Amino acid sequence: MSDTSPADPTAKEFEAHRDRLRAVAHHMLGSHADAEDVVQEAWLRLSRQDTATIHNLGGWLTTVVGRISLDLLRARQARPEASYDDRDGAEIVVTLDDGPVPEDDAVLADSVGLALLVVLESLGPSERLAFVLHDLFAVPFEEIGQILGKSTAAAKMLASRARRKVQATERPAGAGREQREVVQAFLAAARGGDFEGLLRVLDPEVKLTVDTPSGVVVTLGATKVAAGAQLSAGAAAHGRAALVNGLSGIVSWRADGTPLSVVAFTVANERIADILIVVDPAKLALMGLPDPA
Repeated sequence: MSDTSPADPTAKEFEAHRDRLRAVAHHMLGSHADAEDVVQEAWLRLSRQDTATIHNLGGWLTTVVGRISLDLLRARQARPEASYDDRDGAEIVVTLDDGPVPEDDAVLADSVGLALLVVLESLGPSERLAFVLHDLFAVPFEEIGQILGKSTAAAKMLASRARRKVQATERPAGAGREQREVVQAFLAAARGGDFEGLLRVLDPEVKLTVDTPSGVVVTLGATKVAAGAQLSAGAAAHGRAALVNGLSGIVSWRADGTPLSVVAFTVANERIADILIVVDPAKLALMGLPDPA
């Protein structure tokens, strides 16, 4: 909720920029709640500022939002579990995907924005800021460099590196089917106890995140993830294929129809690079999952 007053001319100017600022923060942080907090903090800083010294309010506010978001991203990086744990289940969008040709499903197109947020999670804080501000919001590199405390050339290099990473992981034609095939190979190997088969479909640096009622547990590396692969296999044994924030996934329910788990797989270069398993009933309840058919 905003504390701005419509009678205040500064507040009126701020409100004119609010939607853009919220979009910047959301692309930086991937969380609506965090984005709202950042925008509100930007307003508080503006309210303490002598606006006569601000020559370009939009640029000033974008810089403030960028810096606050960058600090939050760096704090998350220092606490790897925070990038997921700080979110609630409402940030995860799940759509059942039982069709034979998922890439032809109209829902797939609607999920591209969500999938981009997932891709952005793989970028470092500085890369993410440079890419988001320049490529998505047309902020000049000179201003981006000032936010990062780097030169204009360094800001350009960060954005270019981020752009290559994003392009490398963008969904090519037919990726829906290919991702599903990789996921199915993983599940078959897990159910069959085929350890070597698991290693063939897991990226060597794969990350497994399990969100439980008692907290988030993170496992890194193909060997460790393969050893514990029964977690995802068991959760998906009686589940249905789904798109989870644009990623191939599985949704499972208990016998009484209440949600049991949501599993999402990030596939890159024909290997699984990331697995997210949500079994926390509180988080599952916030997702608005469809009823099992």
